[in-house]
Amino acid sequence: MAGRSGNPFGDAHPDAAVFVISVAAELTGLHPQTLRTWERLGLITPGRTGGGGRRYSGRDIERLREIAELSGAGIGIEGVRRILDLENRVSALSSRNEELVAELEATRAALRQAVAVRRGDLPPNKLPVLRAPDASGSMVVWRRR
Repeated sequence: MAGRSGNPFGDAHPDAAVFVISVAAELTGLHPQTLRTWERLGLITPGRTGGGGRRYSGRDIERLREIAELSGAGIGIEGVRRILDLENRVSALSSRNEELVAELEATRAALRQAVAVRRGDLPPNKLPVLRAPDASGSMVVWRRR
């Protein structure tokens, strides 16, 4: 049953480790031993209770499903590991890019504001505008000694 947020795992945070291994296995359609093996191989790292029991989060369940899909498509464990690593890097770079774009926009807005304030602080220019002489209406005056 989905929560109000549309999260299939209810209103729990996607990183909240709430599912025991038997429930995680049932939700993913995998055998509990497969989950233990993938944990040993470093593909998944479930949370642990004080007594050492595994607890899987909604995000872990999605990752397990992705691993199952990749391995089902014939990709070996090292290939799966590499794909997951690259996906994590892409996600991290995408987040960093969003941060930098927001920072750039904030800097541009601050610069626009500073320029607008600066223009408002300067007194109006009272110097005459200098123009290039117009040769068509020029007259030369000279005196003979």
